[in-house]
Amino acid sequence: MKNTAGLVLAAGAGRRFGGPKALAEFDGRSLLDRAVATLHAGGCRQVLAVLGAGAEQALAAATEAFTPVMNRRWGQGLSTSLKAGLAAVPQRYDGVVVTLVDQPRIVPEAVRRVINAAEDGAAVAVAVYAGRRGHPMYFAREHLDAIAAGAAGDRGARDFLAANPHLVREVECPGDPLDIDTQADLEALTRPAGGPHLIPS
Repeated sequence: MKNTAGLVLAAGAGRRFGGPKALAEFDGRSLLDRAVATLHAGGCRQVLAVLGAGAEQALAAATEAFTPVMNRRWGQGLSTSLKAGLAAVPQRYDGVVVTLVDQPRIVPEAVRRVINAAEDGAAVAVAVYAGRRGHPMYFAREHLDAIAAGAAGDRGARDFLAANPHLVREVECPGDPLDIDTQADLEALTRPAGGPHLIPS
């Protein structure tokens, strides 16, 4: 069985949102707690979370167990968080499942499915929702350095995936990968009108 870690990218300042999204609440829980809990429930044995803007507040408010990874360069883009997070994954893990803090409707079953794909031999497994790629993504240990090397600015693993299509297995997943970019996005998720975004399993 694969020994898998989880990684939440949660360092951004959330300028369009009005503050760090890791601290925002949805259904009575912070987005950070929800993301960490989802990875744990999906089968990740240890969860790391990359923090930057609002890190002290996020640590103080957290109720879920995770290993914090501090990214002092968070203002330089998402790639810096991915690099910091991948570098911090302990060597004992065969791979890591990466997700974003601002997608609260990603579900544990999606995490389980990408891990199952890794169990079945996939070096890279990417969740797909109605034909579109999204998170979570599983990366095998042997590719972490190359993924980090290819990340730049706000581009995470995209260039690595494009350059290595033979490694990628797409995995149809339940849940909703909708990003929360603004306060209006968060409010929309709390109304019944948000329901149609859900994608059945």
